[in-house]
Amino acid sequence: MVDSSIKNKPFLKRLIIRLFKKYYDLGYFQKGILKSRVINWIFQRLLRINSEVPWSVNFTSCVIAPKNIKFGVNVWRSFILSRGCYIQGGNGIYIGDNTFLGPNVGIISANHDITKLERWQESKPIHIGKNCWIGMNSVILPGVTLGDNVIVGAGSIVTKDFPNKVLIAGNPAKIIKYIK
Repeated sequence: MVDSSIKNKPFLKRLIIRLFKKYYDLGYFQKGILKSRVINWIFQRLLRINSEVPWSVNFTSCVIAPKNIKFGVNVWRSFILSRGCYIQGGNGIYIGDNTFLGPNVGIISANHDITKLERWQESKPIHIGKNCWIGMNSVILPGVTLGDNVIVGAGSIVTKDFPNKVLIAGNPAKIIKYIK
Protein backbone atom coordinates (compact mmCIF):
# COMPACT_ATOMS: atom_id res chain seq x y z
CA MET A 1 0.00 0.00 0.00
CA VAL A 2 1.36 3.37 -1.06
CA ASP A 3 1.13 6.33 1.32
CA SER A 4 -1.05 8.99 -0.37
CA SER A 5 1.38 11.76 0.61
CA ILE A 6 4.17 10.26 -1.50
CA LYS A 7 2.10 8.85 -4.39
CA ASN A 8 2.52 11.97 -6.58
CA LYS A 9 6.27 12.46 -5.96
CA PRO A 10 8.91 11.57 -8.58
CA PHE A 11 10.11 7.95 -8.67
CA LEU A 12 13.54 8.59 -7.10
CA LYS A 13 12.02 10.55 -4.24
CA ARG A 14 9.44 7.77 -3.61
CA LEU A 15 12.24 5.19 -3.58
CA ILE A 16 14.31 7.18 -1.07
CA ILE A 17 11.25 7.69 1.15
CA ARG A 18 10.48 3.96 1.16
CA LEU A 19 14.08 2.89 1.79
CA PHE A 20 14.70 5.44 4.53
CA LYS A 21 11.18 5.91 5.96
CA LYS A 22 12.39 6.36 9.55
CA TYR A 23 14.88 9.07 8.58
CA TYR A 24 12.40 10.73 6.22
CA ASP A 25 9.87 11.00 9.06
CA LEU A 26 12.54 12.58 11.31
CA GLY A 27 13.17 15.31 8.71
CA TYR A 28 16.59 14.23 7.40
CA PHE A 29 15.51 14.80 3.79
CA GLN A 30 13.86 18.20 4.18
CA LYS A 31 14.87 20.82 1.67
CA GLY A 32 18.06 22.44 2.94
CA ILE A 33 18.89 19.76 5.50
CA LEU A 34 19.81 17.09 2.92
CA LYS A 35 21.98 19.58 1.01
CA SER A 36 23.68 20.67 4.25
CA ARG A 37 24.23 17.05 5.33
CA VAL A 38 25.93 16.25 2.01
CA ILE A 39 28.15 19.35 2.16
CA ASN A 40 29.04 18.70 5.82
CA TRP A 41 29.79 15.03 5.03
CA ILE A 42 32.26 16.09 2.33
CA PHE A 43 34.06 18.44 4.74
CA GLN A 44 33.96 15.98 7.68
CA ARG A 45 34.83 12.72 5.98
CA LEU A 46 36.82 13.72 2.90
CA LEU A 47 38.50 16.97 3.94
CA ARG A 48 38.77 15.81 7.61
CA ILE A 49 37.36 18.98 9.22
CA ASN A 50 35.75 17.94 12.54
CA SER A 51 36.45 14.34 11.51
CA GLU A 52 36.55 13.09 15.12
CA VAL A 53 32.91 14.14 15.62
CA PRO A 54 30.64 11.08 15.13
CA TRP A 55 27.56 13.14 14.10
CA SER A 56 27.10 15.61 11.26
CA VAL A 57 28.25 19.10 12.15
CA ASN A 58 28.38 22.27 10.05
CA PHE A 59 31.75 22.61 8.36
CA THR A 60 32.17 26.18 9.64
CA SER A 61 31.74 25.10 13.26
CA CYS A 62 34.36 23.72 15.64
CA VAL A 63 33.63 20.87 18.07
CA ILE A 64 36.26 19.96 20.70
CA ALA A 65 36.04 16.84 22.91
CA PRO A 66 32.88 15.47 21.22
CA LYS A 67 32.94 12.33 23.40
CA ASN A 68 31.84 14.51 26.35
CA ILE A 69 28.87 16.00 24.50
CA LYS A 70 25.41 14.41 24.76
CA PHE A 71 22.25 15.76 23.21
CA GLY A 72 18.57 14.90 22.95
CA VAL A 73 16.07 14.50 20.14
CA ASN A 74 16.20 16.93 17.19
CA VAL A 75 19.30 18.80 18.40
CA TRP A 76 21.19 17.33 15.42
CA ARG A 77 19.49 19.95 13.23
CA SER A 78 21.32 22.73 15.08
CA PHE A 79 24.67 21.04 14.56
CA ILE A 80 23.95 20.74 10.83
CA LEU A 81 22.42 24.14 10.12
CA SER A 82 23.97 26.60 12.60
CA ARG A 83 27.16 28.07 11.22
CA GLY A 84 30.26 29.15 13.08
CA CYS A 85 29.48 27.53 16.44
CA TYR A 86 32.26 26.73 18.92
CA ILE A 87 31.35 23.79 21.17
CA GLN A 88 34.04 22.75 23.68
CA GLY A 89 33.04 19.68 25.68
CA GLY A 90 36.06 19.38 27.98
CA ASN A 91 34.05 19.00 31.21
CA GLY A 92 30.88 17.74 29.54
CA ILE A 93 27.84 19.24 27.87
CA TYR A 94 24.25 17.99 27.80
CA ILE A 95 21.73 19.65 25.47
CA GLY A 96 18.06 18.69 25.95
CA ASP A 97 15.45 17.70 23.34
CA ASN A 98 14.36 20.20 20.69
CA THR A 99 16.90 22.83 21.71
CA PHE A 100 18.14 25.04 18.89
CA LEU A 101 21.45 26.90 18.66
CA GLY A 102 21.68 30.02 16.56
CA PRO A 103 24.72 30.82 14.42
CA ASN A 104 28.07 31.62 16.10
CA VAL A 105 27.04 30.27 19.50
CA GLY A 106 29.84 29.36 21.90
CA ILE A 107 29.37 26.66 24.53
CA ILE A 108 32.55 26.43 26.59
CA SER A 109 32.61 23.82 29.35
CA ALA A 110 36.17 24.33 30.61
CA ASN A 111 38.52 27.24 31.24
CA HIS A 112 42.27 26.97 30.77
CA ASP A 113 44.42 26.38 33.83
CA ILE A 114 46.34 29.64 34.34
CA THR A 115 49.52 27.81 35.41
CA LYS A 116 49.50 25.36 32.49
CA LEU A 117 47.59 26.72 29.53
CA GLU A 118 47.48 23.36 27.74
CA ARG A 119 45.27 21.93 30.54
CA TRP A 120 41.61 22.59 31.37
CA GLN A 121 40.35 23.39 34.86
CA GLU A 122 37.83 20.99 36.37
CA SER A 123 34.26 22.29 36.71
CA LYS A 124 30.77 20.87 36.60
CA PRO A 125 29.33 20.18 33.14
CA ILE A 126 26.99 22.48 31.23
CA HIS A 127 23.37 21.36 31.21
CA ILE A 128 20.90 22.96 28.79
CA GLY A 129 17.25 21.94 29.24
CA LYS A 130 14.60 20.94 26.71
CA ASN A 131 13.02 23.31 24.18
CA CYS A 132 15.58 26.08 24.64
CA TRP A 133 16.63 28.66 22.08
CA ILE A 134 20.21 29.96 22.23
CA GLY A 135 20.36 33.17 20.18
CA MET A 136 23.05 34.21 17.72
CA ASN A 137 26.50 35.08 19.11
CA SER A 138 25.61 33.94 22.64
CA VAL A 139 28.22 32.33 24.88
CA ILE A 140 27.50 29.81 27.65
CA LEU A 141 30.35 29.48 30.14
CA PRO A 142 31.48 26.49 32.30
CA GLY A 143 29.18 24.97 34.91
CA VAL A 144 25.98 26.70 33.75
CA THR A 145 22.60 24.96 34.03
CA LEU A 146 19.67 26.30 32.00
CA GLY A 147 16.17 25.04 32.74
CA ASP A 148 13.60 23.94 30.17
CA ASN A 149 12.05 26.46 27.76
CA VAL A 150 14.76 29.11 28.26
CA ILE A 151 15.38 31.69 25.55
CA VAL A 152 18.84 33.24 25.48
CA GLY A 153 18.86 36.59 23.67
CA ALA A 154 21.36 37.22 20.89
CA GLY A 155 24.83 38.24 22.06
CA SER A 156 24.30 37.18 25.67
CA ILE A 157 27.04 35.89 27.96
CA VAL A 158 25.57 33.27 30.30
CA THR A 159 27.67 32.98 33.47
CA LYS A 160 25.20 31.49 35.99
CA ASP A 161 22.25 29.10 36.28
CA PHE A 162 18.69 30.04 35.27
CA PRO A 163 15.32 28.37 36.04
CA ASN A 164 12.65 27.09 33.60
CA LYS A 165 10.62 29.36 31.32
CA VAL A 166 12.62 32.57 31.29
CA LEU A 167 13.93 34.96 28.67
CA ILE A 168 17.50 36.00 29.49
CA ALA A 169 19.79 38.48 27.80
CA GLY A 170 22.75 40.74 28.37
CA ASN A 171 26.36 40.64 29.50
CA PRO A 172 26.26 39.02 31.99
CA ALA A 173 22.86 37.51 31.21
CA LYS A 174 19.98 38.31 33.53
CA ILE A 175 16.27 37.51 33.52
CA ILE A 176 14.37 39.89 31.26
CA LYS A 177 10.99 38.19 31.40
CA TYR A 178 9.23 35.11 32.76
CA ILE A 179 7.49 33.04 30.07
CA LYS A 180 3.97 31.78 30.79
